Amino acid sequence: MKILFFSSFLLIFFAAFKPEQKGTLARRSAHIHDAVLTIDTHSDTPLNIYRSDFNLAERHDAKETGTKVDFPRMKEGGLDAQFFAVFLAQGKRTEEGHSNANKQAFEIIDAVYKSVEAAPELAQIAFLPADAYAIEKMGKRAIYIGLENGYALGHDLTMIEKFWQRGVRYITLCHVLNNDICDSSTDKFGAEHNGLSQFGVNVVKEMNRIGMMIDVSHISDSSLFDVLRISKVPIIASHSCSRAMCDNSRNLTDDELKAIAKNGGVIQMCLLTDYVKTQELNPARDSARTATRLKYNNFEGLTEEQVKAGRKEWREVSKKYPQKLASVADVVDQIDHIVKIAGIDYVGIGTDFDGGGAIADCFDVSEMGNITLELLKRGYKEDEIRKIWGGNFMRVFKAVLKGSEIHS
Repeated sequence: MKILFFSSFLLIFFAAFKPEQKGTLARRSAHIHDAVLTIDTHSDTPLNIYRSDFNLAERHDAKETGTKVDFPRMKEGGLDAQFFAVFLAQGKRTEEGHSNANKQAFEIIDAVYKSVEAAPELAQIAFLPADAYAIEKMGKRAIYIGLENGYALGHDLTMIEKFWQRGVRYITLCHVLNNDICDSSTDKFGAEHNGLSQFGVNVVKEMNRIGMMIDVSHISDSSLFDVLRISKVPIIASHSCSRAMCDNSRNLTDDELKAIAKNGGVIQMCLLTDYVKTQELNPARDSARTATRLKYNNFEGLTEEQVKAGRKEWREVSKKYPQKLASVADVVDQIDHIVKIAGIDYVGIGTDFDGGGAIADCFDVSEMGNITLELLKRGYKEDEIRKIWGGNFMRVFKAVLKGSEIHS
């Protein structure tokens, strides 16, 4: 079973609680967090291990290194399973660009396997829903793989099954820019396909056939509704928040929340502060970040050395101009809203750790138990917390497999 370290709980109790009430609440929260299967459906941790000596088996300090995930901290935070996202920045949409992206995707996947297999006593690669439960019983962390940005497919539908065979279980259709599959929610040039392209339609159908989960985080509103119209199985948003609660085009409207619920899908709540809560203006920070993006071509088409330099400079800007982070309470406000609009059966958690995800009192994976504590304070029951922490997502995972032609 998990060994939990909840000393941070003492820092966030409501002042109204008497000491004996605080202790009882902490014990109940620790018990529930230990009893339920906990899954985070999106972290960009592979960015730290790709062509790097970063050791996932060692504990790292988030404040010093900027990293949010390693196996010891997963254990401390009581996180049983995590999807490592194989992230690919959107590059040139040429034959060479697609080929390079595809090659890099498989290299990153290889790096994930290498890092996990180097610590067999701590973690194990997972492939199917049942694997997480079995690995948790062994006291280890279950690591699943997702692909963030369908750019890596090029124009080759057979790549979907090849990624499946290598362990990928969801594909995020695009990232911050439009690609050949669909429009992004954040491309500064606006819509290109007015939703899915014809190739994108075929991608959705093939993902259904293979049993690959379709991730709609990052895609435009029109693209999302196209996916819902075509997909025969439930979909996921691996790391998205409510737009009504935080007006950001990356977030989902109430109509989209309802539509995903009607589809039987799940919205995995993101912990990236910019998507959780509307931020106060910080011109100096915004200017410095914009200058860094311009200097490094929005982190697209860079050499390995340029990527490392750009990330270092980005971290330095973040330290010089610290962001006022959202809180666990803000995160659960988002969950409350999604539950109100879509229902308790359609919400989960996808942190976006190591890709910008961080809040004040859940700054890295070691503090995940604080979310359970806040849910308990709000009156959520154990069975509801179980659904939020992984039950809802696992339902979708199983439904996608059952609906496929080759894995049902």
